[in-house]
Amino acid sequence: MVENGGNKNHQQAFEVSIDTHQQGGSKCFDDDGRLKRTGTVWTGSAHIITAVIGSGVLSLAWAIAQLGWVAGPSVMILFSFVTYYTSTLLSVCYRSGDQDTGKRNYTYTDAVRSYLGGFKVKICGWVQYVNLFGVAIGYTIAASISMMAIKRSNCFHSSGGKNPCHMNSNIYMITFGITEIIFSQIKDFHELWWLSALAAVMSFTYSTIGLGLGVGKVIENKRVRGSLTGISVASVTQTQKVWRSFQALGNIAFAYSYSMILIEIQDTIKSPPSESKTMKKATLVSVVVTTLFYMLCGCFGYAAFGDSSPGNLLTGFGFYNPFWLLDIANAAIVIHLVGAYQVYCQPLFSFVEKTAAERFPNSDFINKEILVPIPGFKPFELNFFRLIWRTLFVILTTVISMLLPFFNDIVGLIGAIGFWPLTVYFPVEMYIVQKKIPKWSTKWICLHMLSIACLVITIAAAAGSIAGVVSDLGVYKPFHTSY
Repeated sequence: MVENGGNKNHQQAFEVSIDTHQQGGSKCFDDDGRLKRTGTVWTGSAHIITAVIGSGVLSLAWAIAQLGWVAGPSVMILFSFVTYYTSTLLSVCYRSGDQDTGKRNYTYTDAVRSYLGGFKVKICGWVQYVNLFGVAIGYTIAASISMMAIKRSNCFHSSGGKNPCHMNSNIYMITFGITEIIFSQIKDFHELWWLSALAAVMSFTYSTIGLGLGVGKVIENKRVRGSLTGISVASVTQTQKVWRSFQALGNIAFAYSYSMILIEIQDTIKSPPSESKTMKKATLVSVVVTTLFYMLCGCFGYAAFGDSSPGNLLTGFGFYNPFWLLDIANAAIVIHLVGAYQVYCQPLFSFVEKTAAERFPNSDFINKEILVPIPGFKPFELNFFRLIWRTLFVILTTVISMLLPFFNDIVGLIGAIGFWPLTVYFPVEMYIVQKKIPKWSTKWICLHMLSIACLVITIAAAAGSIAGVVSDLGVYKPFHTSY
């Protein structure tokens, strides 16, 4: 192993800053002295699609079942418009001041610090990182459910449907956790492009299979199931109907959740043209593609199963055959979630490591990079602090997933927690400051009305998801319950 000598973060940062203008004209460096960014509309779209078309798509049929044919698709389209609009507001905040030459904000929190400052930075940091932590838990649960679905479908097929095929999810969560420990050693976003591309392909694979199976089921049934108002009060109590409808809002919000990593993705994009122009195009492509998939998967899933739509379309065993196609779909989900887990966790990894480096600038344990030669590839950069802390993070998310393996409830709660503050409130507030929008002007009032409306939706979704978690905890035994 060869040591990467003289790695002192503060000295390097200082040297880079005083040489910025010289390096700005270099073919190898950007205007901030960092290595030239190479991202495009398509790599940005791949990162977003990897983050967005995830496990959330699998719960959309259930969400529409709670809301019905009128409210379900309408809410989905509404969320897509809100997400796209606020994402364009946020993309403008990547640079402070001029969109071509202003100071870069490398992370979502950096942007909030530049525009809003004060206590709001701490609030943003806590909400963002708690949300990312929750997403890691949700993805671990989803991956284990898909792995169990593969095992169960083969068990069901081999026994001719006679074996109930009960199994425990813990071993599958541990397997996923071990995989994430390995991939978590990928240093940062810039080295994740290939994993994002693979994950994006996988997301289209299982979404298309889910869509195809839904279409096939509708054709088999020779009718479209479901109702205008969703699951009837005859099937559930009036209180359950309300809580489930609220939870469905959280599930749909989760399906569109990616704003908390938008700035980090934008920081991979090359210029000219300005990063905000490229990011707006990438956002438009991504939101249009994901909304089309969501509408098709969610609506055909509901049309196939009606009020009995499963919480997870490909693992709820509404479909039994062809079992090999279900296996392919669930394998694609697992591969996708391996990549999506990393895309979401990179901002949290980066924050902890950057904070540690700033507090202990002379610590070799935290700052020293050791180059490990790999024949045929570029040397692997090993950092002991990164190795240990990221491993502990994955272990913690895995253990919590084993304690609370409630897919729909967790998905709804995560979506609710992150939607209003990260997708709406902070982008709106930063945009107002960036564009110097006058207080009480028409645009100022409209932006705040949008924010207040989304706050109401977030509170309702969080309440419904918490009610679901409380209900599930009443019958669940940690580490023992089998499925």
